[in-house]
Amino acid sequence: MTTERILNAVVVAGLVLFPIWAWMADEPFMITLATKAAILALAGVGLNLALGIGGLVSFGHAAFFGIGGYAMGILASHAQAYDPIFTQPFVFEGSKSMPVIWLTAILASGLAALGIGALSLRTSGVYFIMITLAFGQMLYFFSISWPAYGGEDGLSIYVRNSFPGLNTLDPIQFYGIVLGVLCAVLFLLARLAKSPFGLALGAARQTPLRVETVGISPYRLQLVAFTLSGMITGLAGALFADLNRFVSPVMFSWQTSGEIMVFVIIGGVARLFGPVVGAILFIILEHLLGGLSDYWHIYLGALLLLIVLFARGGVIGTLTGREAAHD
Repeated sequence: MTTERILNAVVVAGLVLFPIWAWMADEPFMITLATKAAILALAGVGLNLALGIGGLVSFGHAAFFGIGGYAMGILASHAQAYDPIFTQPFVFEGSKSMPVIWLTAILASGLAALGIGALSLRTSGVYFIMITLAFGQMLYFFSISWPAYGGEDGLSIYVRNSFPGLNTLDPIQFYGIVLGVLCAVLFLLARLAKSPFGLALGAARQTPLRVETVGISPYRLQLVAFTLSGMITGLAGALFADLNRFVSPVMFSWQTSGEIMVFVIIGGVARLFGPVVGAILFIILEHLLGGLSDYWHIYLGALLLLIVLFARGGVIGTLTGREAAHD
């Protein structure tokens, strides 16, 4: 077993054991922090598929995070108000079922990612970064000017959505749902990276001309990867909105896109557990330093600067002694 696999196993053990300790110590707030870290890690895992394997530096993944969040908010708000979303050709009153909401969030964010990717991938480099950022900001300003769902004030959901057989209002049970989703996505991503598609995508990142000469379209590979990436991040957005029982335009903001990218960079780009480690460190810094100063992001910036300059493989790369997972 490699050092990185051992480190990944330690991270999984921590994700399981820390909430159990918090539950036994009657510390529900700590369970909520762990839940937030796991959800943000899931958003980072989505970006890591596009950035780490596909080499696509997207600065607009908050668009999919926000779409997932608003998919949850719209469905749940209509269900709690008994107000149909539409009545033709049949009545649909929304839903408070997590599986239904997740499916809606995945489909909505996937369609958005497909459309945004189809346009953005016709460019490259800084132009690709700016186009993805522009789409995110367009959705941000659209959500602000959407009074039907709270506009600038956002939208509150009074009761957390349901999952069959579980009490989602119990912090430890809701955390179990989130952890299960995160582990399932990590497993699928690990398999995807080693599949013919993942290998072809990695080759398209490194030598697109050679991939094209053997009859494979780098554009199609990257578009599929970008779409899958958006779907995963959209699912994270739905879970994040369910955790807070609140949706706001901030989920679409460029700061949110930046934070998701920070998770990936701190943990390690192209590392399977890189976004997980990055999100955990982010939440730890926010919790420990947020009470000391409103400007705790200065310390986060210093950490990010050190990693970019001296540890390009992120925390995982530094601990395992390898700069990049694909070297």
